[in-house]
Amino acid sequence: MPRPGPSATGLTPEELAADNSATLARIARLLRPYRGSLLAVAAVVVLAAILNSIVPFLTRAVFDNALFGEDGPDLVLLGWLVVGMCVLPILAAVLGIAQNWLTSTIGNSAMADLRSELFAHLQKMELAFFTTTKTGAIQSRLANDVAGVRTVLTDTATSILQNSVTVTAAFISMVILSWELTLLTIILMPLFIWLQLKVGRRRQQLARRTQENLSEMTAITEESLSVSGILLSKVFNRSESEAQRYRQANLEQTKLQVEQAMTGRLFFATVQTFFAITPAIIYLLAGFILTGKVGGDPSAMTAGTLVAFTTVQARLQMPLLQLMRVSLDVQTSLALFRRIFEYLDLEPAIVDRPGAKTVTPEELQGEIEFRDVYFRYPEPRKLTGGTEGARFGDVAETLESPNNVDVDAWTLAELNLKIGPGQLAAIVGPSGSGKTTATYLVPRFYDVNSGQVLIDGIDVRDISLSSLADCIGMVTQEPYLFHGTIGDNIAYAKPGATAEEIVQSAKDANIHDRIMSFPDGYDTITGERGYRLSGGEKQRIAIARVLLKNPRILILDEATSALDNETERLVQEALERATTGRTTLAIAHRLTTIHNADVIFGLAAGRVVERGTHEELMADPDGLYARLYKEQFIARRESPPTSGENPPFLPLRADICL
Repeated sequence: MPRPGPSATGLTPEELAADNSATLARIARLLRPYRGSLLAVAAVVVLAAILNSIVPFLTRAVFDNALFGEDGPDLVLLGWLVVGMCVLPILAAVLGIAQNWLTSTIGNSAMADLRSELFAHLQKMELAFFTTTKTGAIQSRLANDVAGVRTVLTDTATSILQNSVTVTAAFISMVILSWELTLLTIILMPLFIWLQLKVGRRRQQLARRTQENLSEMTAITEESLSVSGILLSKVFNRSESEAQRYRQANLEQTKLQVEQAMTGRLFFATVQTFFAITPAIIYLLAGFILTGKVGGDPSAMTAGTLVAFTTVQARLQMPLLQLMRVSLDVQTSLALFRRIFEYLDLEPAIVDRPGAKTVTPEELQGEIEFRDVYFRYPEPRKLTGGTEGARFGDVAETLESPNNVDVDAWTLAELNLKIGPGQLAAIVGPSGSGKTTATYLVPRFYDVNSGQVLIDGIDVRDISLSSLADCIGMVTQEPYLFHGTIGDNIAYAKPGATAEEIVQSAKDANIHDRIMSFPDGYDTITGERGYRLSGGEKQRIAIARVLLKNPRILILDEATSALDNETERLVQEALERATTGRTTLAIAHRLTTIHNADVIFGLAAGRVVERGTHEELMADPDGLYARLYKEQFIARRESPPTSGENPPFLPLRADICL
């Protein structure tokens, strides 16, 4: 089945051309902090071009005055001219080194700014953006695209400026030497410029396709070569399928690279051929001028003038070709800039309202209320770019999401519930009933479509996102640990936490002794996503992290559903400490763990169908909770406990629902 992701809207060539000016304007704004350095680069380039432009005139003087003057060779003049012809290139080379240092500094600094801005902007995006966008695609824009535009700013932009000045200086020199020969040299330039623009538009389109395909390859690599991806492919024997999927994407990348490399080759070959034969035509025209067969001043057509002109014309060829080639690269790079700006132009769906309040965990009582809540997951963002393909090749049928099938199919509908300060509330229901979705609305991972989610009577949308996050902690079924030490993973919740605070939170989470049993203790490396640790160890580290944060509201999302009994006991003890003195909203999986919950909500199809304590809900044998409770024991081939009996397993506080 095709995976969800940003859909392609596509841009026509006309739209791309119209957007180029806006993109260039944004690039100019990006470079605005470096205006002083850019002016210095321009000054250095102009000075170097002037120095190089003087050399042909020195060459003419060598021939016409020093070697073949009316009075014969003049060795003194020749010596000074030779010194000048040697010194000027040396000075130009020194200026070139200074120019390279300036451009490298500007380009890399500007890209560092852009990369940081893009990363910070993505941090502000809502959860829905990341659930519908491949991680590899995001990484590709941060790494590949930014690296591509860095090359533009460090090399391409400088090359344009340098070659433009060089071509201008050479053209002026040629006009001064002989306007007749200059006219012959530039007669086909309008045609070359027109062809160059056509080639540029084609390469710009190819560049975007190439980057989109590269994003797909990055996504495949990130998915398939992660620990989870490798385990999945081995379990289901899909290693060859994954390799084939990568080979296909790699083959497409190769085709695009070859097509991009070959686009314009005929054009450049034509231009090079023209410049190669131009000196011969110049000599022929000079002969006609000297014999008076065509207009012109025969006296001005000296041997020195002819040598100097052909020297300038030869020097014009390379910068002019580079300028044409670089202009194509600029058009290509605009596609990269546009991809980056697409992300920067995305407005976060979850933002602070004007006048949002700042709250602290200490001042909150922790009352949670859902009032007439309707919610439906948003559609994926639309971006220009490539389309999403099937995961394992072609599929016979495309499955639509419920949102597309029925616009009235709400994930949550008419949701009303209230949790008092310090209470433990459990949410039960079948898979897909909206349990996790409801918990995501409290910290504003998503915003409701209609209704309100209130904390202490305040709409969560009227609370600043930063302070709301400080007041809420979460322990999930699969906690995320980054590749680092155990101590760093715990301290992530509280930057600047002392070693004593970290150790105490680990003790409260029943993980300290286990940590100290490792040779490196708190300096033990967890591995990617914590794969060097067991599920129970990761879970308790996650609990330690929440305890260190010390939130007023705690959300538990089936945090022990996959643990063995002994590990579950340790985790339950840790969770008992974590829930003490806090309002807790827990998703219940093992119903035997929620007998003493203050209130239990039963959800079905996104609606609250029942609420009450364990005893109250068990009094209705046909109710959702009672049926789920009995089914669990039937699945275990056990008999449910009778009234007054303890369940087969009961945590120290039977108010932890995971």
